[in-house]
Amino acid sequence: MNQREDVSQEQFSFGNLKDYSSQDILNLVHKFDFRRISFRYLGLDGRFKQLIIPINGLNSQEIEKILVEGERVDGSSLYPGIIDSTYSDILIIPDLSTAFVDPFDERNLSFICRYRKKDGELAPFTLDTILLQAEAQLRKTTGLELWVGGELEFYLIYDHEDIFYSPETQKGYHESSPFIKGLDFLKEAAEMVQKITGAVKYVHSEVGCLPHLESENPFLKGKTLEQLEIEFKTESVVSAADHLVLARWILRQLAAQKGMLVTFTPKIAEEVAGNGFHLHLELMREGQNIMVAPDGKLTQEALQLIGGLCNSTGFFLAFGNTMAASYYRLVPNQEAPTQLFWSDCNRSALIRVPLLNSHSETSLSKETSTRKRGQTVELRSPDGSALIHPLLATISLAALQGLTEKNSLDIASQYYLSQEGASNFPKEKFPLLPSSCGQVARLVQDKRQWLEKNNVFPAAIVDYIIKLLEGEELEIITGERGTDLQKVLHRDLHRH
Repeated sequence: MNQREDVSQEQFSFGNLKDYSSQDILNLVHKFDFRRISFRYLGLDGRFKQLIIPINGLNSQEIEKILVEGERVDGSSLYPGIIDSTYSDILIIPDLSTAFVDPFDERNLSFICRYRKKDGELAPFTLDTILLQAEAQLRKTTGLELWVGGELEFYLIYDHEDIFYSPETQKGYHESSPFIKGLDFLKEAAEMVQKITGAVKYVHSEVGCLPHLESENPFLKGKTLEQLEIEFKTESVVSAADHLVLARWILRQLAAQKGMLVTFTPKIAEEVAGNGFHLHLELMREGQNIMVAPDGKLTQEALQLIGGLCNSTGFFLAFGNTMAASYYRLVPNQEAPTQLFWSDCNRSALIRVPLLNSHSETSLSKETSTRKRGQTVELRSPDGSALIHPLLATISLAALQGLTEKNSLDIASQYYLSQEGASNFPKEKFPLLPSSCGQVARLVQDKRQWLEKNNVFPAAIVDYIIKLLEGEELEIITGERGTDLQKVLHRDLHRH
């Protein structure tokens, strides 16, 4: 039997079909009797959309034509305000290497698609193309790749009737059952995500816990909240973005099937922790982490990466913190950054250098470890409202700037806080981060050429994010809804 025909459904994940042709995929369609093909493609809201194509009754030639040529969709509905409705047809072409079995429909073979113009070139205005362009520029200019691992925090919201093991407010960190009810849900979701991506590192409950939520929203009133997290291993930046968006979909869909609600909203109640979206970043050269020198200190490239991030703060706030509620999370004493500095292990820093257990790797055989766990730096400002693909594109551009501009090492030195200095924090030394979406919108408007240079971010997308952020000015929202904080925090549970 052909080796490519001997694949199991368990192997429909994380690039195992990387070199498969349309004919190879067609053979698998017949082998597993798939009845549907689904195309997943990114909308302006940062969520994967879906086109379902019934294929039972189609002959092999017709199915292969679908796999090769994709389909036509209405771009003006998927990217409203970006594409004119008078010329809105656009192609979605499946990336065959992304094939996966829909975890909620075992007869549905799904693919992530890229948008293409009539001439076959990538459509420049889509969120995934923006990331592809930024990643390509970083790799071409520096010879390095950016790898990313996300921490996907969310609240599971449900009716809770167990009076014996009620969760305590803000006491959920790494709690176990029966005190946390959502762990079975989390394990089931993580298994689905792992099967598709192969990138799950671990899962656990987070700090946020509230037995009874006060709200005028009938979907929230009186419900129990538990904060949970899926942490991902680092992988190439484009794969990381796609997999994080897929994970959001799986979590929401699984919750919906169980009569629960999942939200990634940055802040849902004043008394509990917000949902962060921390990102672990590492630079790779030919598949090897280059963040640490032989003496155990950060390499010049790692410091340049940090300098580039420190010099580009407003841009990743624009795409990583897109709601008024974001700035109720970025407050002092909540393990969230409020000032521009980086440090070792400090969870209040904008950029943290996590502790790495490098000693244990000496006992691993080559067969046990295909790639050593590498040092990362952690960006701690993004939250659950992030537009993931353009956020990672801005981080890629920040890395490129840091690696190519002479002053990036000086910038990294300027914004460093030693562990010794943390006990007597010099507030006046480090600038405050912006405190509202409106401030970030004005910053982006003033320096938009940074995003638009080299044709990475189209002007229309920059205009879109500025308008989105301007609409999140607290004065506008409270003018519409009053000054009740609950109405501000509970107004949009599913942004992006």
